[in-house]
Order: sequence, then C-alpha cells, then structure tokens
Amino acid sequence: MTKSAYAILKENNNMLKIFVKYTSIALLIGSCASINAQETTRKPKSTVEKQTIKERILPAAENFDLYLPKLIGKKIGVVTNQTGILRLNNETIHLVDFLLKNEVNVIKIFSPEHGFRGDADAGVKVNSSKDAKTGLPIVSLYGNNRKPTSSQLTDIDILLFDMQDVGVRFYTYISTLHYVMQAAAESNKKVIVLDRPNPNGHYVDGPVMKPEFTSFVGMHPVPIVYGMTIGEYAQMIDGEGWLDVKNKLDLEVIPIAHYTHRSKYSLPVKPSPNLPNDKSINLYPSVCLFEGTLVNEGRGTDMQFQVYGSPHLKNMPFQYTPVSKPGASEPKFKNQRCYGEDLRDTPDLDYINLDWLIKAYQNNTKQPFWTKNGKHFWIDQLAGTDELRKQIEEGWTAEQIKATWQKDLEKFKTIRAKYLIYRD
Repeated sequence: MTKSAYAILKENNNMLKIFVKYTSIALLIGSCASINAQETTRKPKSTVEKQTIKERILPAAENFDLYLPKLIGKKIGVVTNQTGILRLNNETIHLVDFLLKNEVNVIKIFSPEHGFRGDADAGVKVNSSKDAKTGLPIVSLYGNNRKPTSSQLTDIDILLFDMQDVGVRFYTYISTLHYVMQAAAESNKKVIVLDRPNPNGHYVDGPVMKPEFTSFVGMHPVPIVYGMTIGEYAQMIDGEGWLDVKNKLDLEVIPIAHYTHRSKYSLPVKPSPNLPNDKSINLYPSVCLFEGTLVNEGRGTDMQFQVYGSPHLKNMPFQYTPVSKPGASEPKFKNQRCYGEDLRDTPDLDYINLDWLIKAYQNNTKQPFWTKNGKHFWIDQLAGTDELRKQIEEGWTAEQIKATWQKDLEKFKTIRAKYLIYRD
C-alpha cells in the first residue's frame, strides 16, 4: 500500500525539519501572493503529488503547499460540496479525498444548498447524513440548520471552506460562508478559505441591498454582482463588521495563482444543478430576476438561465415546454407551452441586462406578474430593494433605472477596494 506524503515525512525527522523550513518559505511567498497572486509561480513540492503547470489559473485547493502544513495535527471540518475539487496529474480528486489521502484528520463535512453532491433542487431542505465513500458525517447547512452550532464545532480546530461561487449576491454560498464565519468566531475556531476564481468577477453592477430586505438570498449591503472572489468577500464580511460578534475571527485566505479579475475561467464542474455551462453562469445575474415573477427562467429544460418564457407572454417568438428534471422536479409551468426568448447566442455580458425583464413585464397578459415571498415581493428580495419593481411598473427604461444605482455603486467600490487580493 502506497504511503502518503506526510506519512513518509513523519518517519524521518530530518526530512520533516527540511520540509518545515521550506514550507515556511512557501508561506512567506504565499503572503506576497495575497497582494499580487497573479504573479505567483508555484512549484509543487516533491512531498505531494506533482503536476505540470504552465501559468494556468490555480485555485487555492491546488496550492496545497500553502495550506496542508497548517492542517496536520489539527481536527478539520470541511465546508464544501461537489465543486471542491483539485486537478492533479490530469486527474480530478475531491478535496476531502485529497485531505484523507494526505493523513489530514477530517472530522466531518458541512454542506450548503443543493447538498454535498450538489444534486438537490434549489430551495429544497437538505438533511444531514453520512458520506457513502468516506463514512464521514455530513452536516447540512441548508434548511433549519443554516449556521453550525457550537456542539457541531466542539471537536473541530479549523473550518476549511472550499466552494465555487459565481459572484452574485443571491447565490446562497456566500450566505453559508457568513454563517460559518460567524459560528467560528463565536466558538473561537479558525477559518481557512481556499479561494476560487469568480466567473463573474470582471464587473460590478446592480442595486446595493437595503437592510430591510435582508434574507438568505441577500445578507450584506452589496450590489447583485460584486466583482470579488469568495476569499476577498470573506475578508470584507470580517473587515466591515458584518458578523456582529464579540470575538475576533481568526481568518486566513489561501490565494489563487495566476489570476486577475479579468481572467477568463471556465468552471470544471457545475456549481449547482441549474448552472450547467459558462453561458448560464454569465447570464445568471440578469435572468435569475425572473425567479421573482410568473415567468420560467429555463428550469425544467437543458437551457437553464439561457431562456425565459411563460404561457402568458405575447409577441414572443421562442417556444419551449418545461418538464421535470433532476435539480428542477417542479419547474414553473411544468408541461405547459411557454413563449419567450432564447438568449443562448447573447454575447458575454459585463453588466446586468434589464431589457428582458422589462420586455416580459410589458408583454405579460395575466396578473399578477410579480410573486410574493411572505410579506415581501420575491423580486424585491432578489434585487435587494423595492425600487426596481416600482420603476418597471412606472415604465422606466433600463438606462433610467441603472442611473439610480450609480451613487451606491461608487460607495461600494470604495469598500470593495480595501479587500481585493487580485488586480482588476
């Protein structure tokens, strides 16, 4: 049976001393990478699996020489899902399997919306369970238990967070991040975030959320598209005091190598069931606003967030019929013919497109157009304000609406700049 890298090191104290010496140097380099990570050139150590790297974007999970030494001898809780993968030697391995292979003491897994394997429908409660492959307990952080409890953290020293975000305020992985950080601060646990590229990190747009619309799809006063990696966002949550805790959080971000906010990055795995490709991820900030309406946003098709339609839209050329599919068992207008638009040939966006939402509102033949979520209109919680809905109802153009966002966006960009690790 082949021994792990760390098992070999443990058998030879001299080798361990050498490893620690050079790991310290690597960590010093890593600190510089936090300031200018795109210039970092990482050379994998011979003590762990090697790979050939030619300046490709390197998610922090693959920057393992910067975090593995911090985990040895500690009890680790991993906050992750199907996106927590490494590509090594032209093969893909999940972070949890990689940690176990290198004798890291993983105690349990914490999973977000859609579950550890990422196959649950949006909004569906996910129960805690056990991972069939590793036997590790999985604690669901979606449903009634959105924040780890103190008892769930008692046997843990470090929470290692690794999930692929898409850079949109109502994508709930950043809400899970908030609660993980809050619980860690309350229980005096360290959080290490393994950073990943943001496929929508090349722009900032949308209304900044107002406090009265705070919910799990919007917990912070940021625009819909905030132009930050999840590691940068973690630093902002902590630095702006949004955790509302007495204890100081011990937070560390492991950086991405060879990355800027303008870098083109194609995700190696779907971040959630209804974001199947790069186009859907690029259109998501704009098309997801239809979730606050009686318009289908492509769920129940293989064109999720790349089409929109309804039986009640007139003068619309494109037709499709949503059906039950994995990740969307009960889509809006299931088995009904919908009329709308096919957006798959849309050039990649660097802004939120409001024209589609306005057009659908103007061509809707059945009321209500907006849907309710408790006391709020659902669109208001997605937008983070009720102004967007009211402006559309009053006949404002997209340009007029977006002009009202600019003052708040400039204020946010000033805050954002304090926490950036990578060059714009």
